[in-house]
Amino acid sequence: MADDGLKCVFKGQTFEAEIVRSRLEDSGIPAMIQNNSLSAVFSSYTYTAGDVTVMVNASDETAARALLADRSDTRPNVMRTFTKVQDLGDMDLALREAFEIKKERFKFSELGKNRTLLMVFFNSSLRTRLSTQKAAMNLGMNVIVLDVNQGAWKLETERGVVMDGDKSEHLLEAIPVMGCYCDVIGVRSFAHLTDKAEDYEERILNQFIKYSGKPVFSMEAATGHPLQSFADWITIEEHKTVKRPKVVMSWAPHPKSLPQAVPNSFAQWMTYVGYDVVITHPEGYELEPEFTKGARIEYDQMKAFEGADFVYAKNWSAASAEHYGQILSIDRSWTVGERQMSVTDNAYFMHCLPVRRNMIVTDDVIEGPRSLVIPEAANREISATVVLKRILEGLSD
Repeated sequence: MADDGLKCVFKGQTFEAEIVRSRLEDSGIPAMIQNNSLSAVFSSYTYTAGDVTVMVNASDETAARALLADRSDTRPNVMRTFTKVQDLGDMDLALREAFEIKKERFKFSELGKNRTLLMVFFNSSLRTRLSTQKAAMNLGMNVIVLDVNQGAWKLETERGVVMDGDKSEHLLEAIPVMGCYCDVIGVRSFAHLTDKAEDYEERILNQFIKYSGKPVFSMEAATGHPLQSFADWITIEEHKTVKRPKVVMSWAPHPKSLPQAVPNSFAQWMTYVGYDVVITHPEGYELEPEFTKGARIEYDQMKAFEGADFVYAKNWSAASAEHYGQILSIDRSWTVGERQMSVTDNAYFMHCLPVRRNMIVTDDVIEGPRSLVIPEAANREISATVVLKRILEGLSD
């Protein structure tokens, strides 16, 4: 940049400043970012807390201000729904935003003032309930929690049904009523594992999106758990020592039939961000290709673990139409223990929790120094805060 005096044309968060700088430079206006101490910020992975400024040459100030008069694309991605990785938009910006929020969790506490989050639970929760409620509180929101199966009318979800049974209210009336009392809705609704087509249509989640009139985000649905996978990604980024780590997701035995939501999302997110992803499971547990595209499938667990940097253990039931929702194996040799971890590159162990000890993973591994299950759970607050912040920013437009 020419040394004819620098002028500030933008002040804000680092991730916003990166967008502004890119926009200016794409228009032929040289620009630089400075932090509060006036030292230049050049790396896209510099997580600067607090306000930073975008500086241009004095001779370019008028043109820069005119270009930035419309701020519509200088702000981070805002969203109306959050159900999949693509909803985050620019992943580098999302990651920077997550780290900035982690440094100063209450910085945006005014953003949610006089706004209400409704959390609707069709299924049980511990981490999702606590972390999402905490995230909303970080942003200054009011929170309403509805447990559909405790204290609410039994809800019918099928259209065209003659309601002469024990269900007193239809979801198609209940949803718009819920929307009257809030600004944002989070929905948690698991797969039933009896009808694959119905589960993979995400009927309940999509009805909320269609009929509530409010922004909706998934707190785990039939086929995905994006808040969990976002937190998993943040955790790996905090602990990785190579640019493209080898991440192995391993099936492990469980006494109950579990949905594919978490493994679907984990596979989708980790391949999307460009990691070296290997999925290992017994034959018959193949996930849908739309989620595993870009990953390698390995039926030999020990071979899959070789050289791994991160190991993510999870059970899921069969996803094929023929055996949908079934348990095809309870082979305890797939339980992640020291035998498997010994062939990794001193890998970190991850699991979304809750976990069945000595079914999914041995005590020694989950309690060991390379276990990330607690930091991973803690990052659920961060992923939820980023998502809610972006939704609120859309409401403030």
